Amino acid sequence: MRNLLTFFLLTLTFYYAKGQQNNKGKAPDSIKNERTLDTLDAPKYVNQGKIAGKKAIYRSLIFPGLGQAYNYGLIVDDIKSGRVQTKRVGQKIYIIGKIAAIYGGGTLLVSSYIDNNNSYKRFLRELQYRQTHNNQPDPEGNLQNYPNTDALIVAKNVYKRNREVVLISLVGLYGLNVLDAYITARLKYFSVDETLSFKISPSVISTGATMYGYQSVPAMKLTLRF
Repeated sequence: MRNLLTFFLLTLTFYYAKGQQNNKGKAPDSIKNERTLDTLDAPKYVNQGKIAGKKAIYRSLIFPGLGQAYNYGLIVDDIKSGRVQTKRVGQKIYIIGKIAAIYGGGTLLVSSYIDNNNSYKRFLRELQYRQTHNNQPDPEGNLQNYPNTDALIVAKNVYKRNREVVLISLVGLYGLNVLDAYITARLKYFSVDETLSFKISPSVISTGATMYGYQSVPAMKLTLRF
């Protein structure tokens, strides 16, 4: 037992002396750098798609169509930096078309809202006038062809409902503007391997039972290649 303990102590002394000898040949700065490198963390992954998506959302929330313009700028930057070899004309036209659709649809919806709101107020004023004038039409108005008060109420409710529907549609268009800008920005940094492809071809499958008088029926086969 004493011999085993002595051997163990001699072994520790030998390795300690060898380590001290190795460190003597190194400069203090070198030893410090090695210790610093040991404590450094690995570089963190930066999700470019997530960053671009957030920027597109903020711009679209501030002003409709601004997120799409930001995505257009990303394509232009790729072309100028040489990251892509083509002019991406199709993508540019597609984004410009979406911006035009946002403003075109918004203009139509706003015009429709103004028309329905004015008509609603016009019928409401007529009803209020008749309630205070013994159901007589307003001589300064243009609704004398509505002798029945019930018809005025129906028309007023129709325009009110149309106004609300148009307002909901405007909110939906605004939300779609934000969602489209975000998805487009995220998909820009979503890479798919060029070897990924699919093929659709006609085929015949066996049903195991008689169907339409046959045990085999025509079908379509989808083949994915990774």
